[in-house]
Amino acid sequence: MPKVTKKNTPFPATSMDQLLQSVSFQPPKKGLETDAKIVSISKKGVLFDLGWKSYAVLGELEVQELGPFSAHLHVGDEVKVRVVVEESKEGYPVVSMKRFFDKGRWDLLEEKFKNEGEIEVMCGDYGKGGVFIDFMGIRGVIPKIQLTQEYIDSPQKLKGQKLKTKVLEVDRQKNRLVVSQKAAVLGISYKSIKEKFDKIVIGKKYKAKIIGFSEFGVFCEVDKIEGLIHISEISWAKVIDSSKYLEVGSTIDVVVVEKNEDNLKLNLSIKRLTPDPWEELEKKYPKEKAITGEIIRKERYGYIVRLEPGIEGLIHISKVEGNDTIVVGQTVSVYIENIDAKNRRISLVLVPLEKPVAYR
Repeated sequence: MPKVTKKNTPFPATSMDQLLQSVSFQPPKKGLETDAKIVSISKKGVLFDLGWKSYAVLGELEVQELGPFSAHLHVGDEVKVRVVVEESKEGYPVVSMKRFFDKGRWDLLEEKFKNEGEIEVMCGDYGKGGVFIDFMGIRGVIPKIQLTQEYIDSPQKLKGQKLKTKVLEVDRQKNRLVVSQKAAVLGISYKSIKEKFDKIVIGKKYKAKIIGFSEFGVFCEVDKIEGLIHISEISWAKVIDSSKYLEVGSTIDVVVVEKNEDNLKLNLSIKRLTPDPWEELEKKYPKEKAITGEIIRKERYGYIVRLEPGIEGLIHISKVEGNDTIVVGQTVSVYIENIDAKNRRISLVLVPLEKPVAYR
């Protein structure tokens, strides 16, 4: 085959065929791994400049795998390729991008994370952890709190949509990818968030803005830092539905319980801003003193009595057998039989018509 040097034409080639015809063929050795610049990319394939007097093409099988990656490849990009055929029947080298498919995706994510660049992801189902996403075959998640307000209340609407996001976490060893739609839309800087996060002090009180609810707690922000008030940290009393206690958009006082350095998240508490009602409970409710409480529910093992908000005790079923007059909602008089402050348990007995000898 006669050698043909690259033609210096005043107009750029308009198709892959024209590009291939405009170069000479000096094939590189099979198995060689090298950096290649993308010259042309389309649904039919990718054309590379290997730095020699010839271009190379992507193998046909890998062209079929190109779909999820094509949006992230551009003319002028440099990627690692490996020569698999020195000279095809058409007269040019064939290369593989398997290294890029296997490793380059993570390299790209790490580069985007480092430089706070954006990536486009495809949204899938919404689950407990957030909206599941796909990036070039890598599975990841957008935590619910990392959505803008229009989606935070109905994240399931995102299924099947493409979104611009910023990378919050990337760990190829753990196969972990976490992204933020909110950061991309609002132009939030990860570096700025990290600086603010580092200034937050555990045990200190802060103002938090409520931005959403879930079955396990309340999402909020402290100076743009993501935080969670677990449902058990809302009140000393038992909370079933956090939305009945708080309102989206409102600002409340919280205390920082824990800082997660790995994902720059805060664990917060409301109840710890007030005294624990279980402290010194034995002094408040001595055994010899009759007290009143409300029967709030019946369990198979007895009746639960609320003595005050956050303080509940149990009248065991063995102590009320034969007493059919107890009903939920009823106010009863009881004695403290035992207090286990460590495990937050109180055993109660009904006040009899005649005071038992043990309490005289």
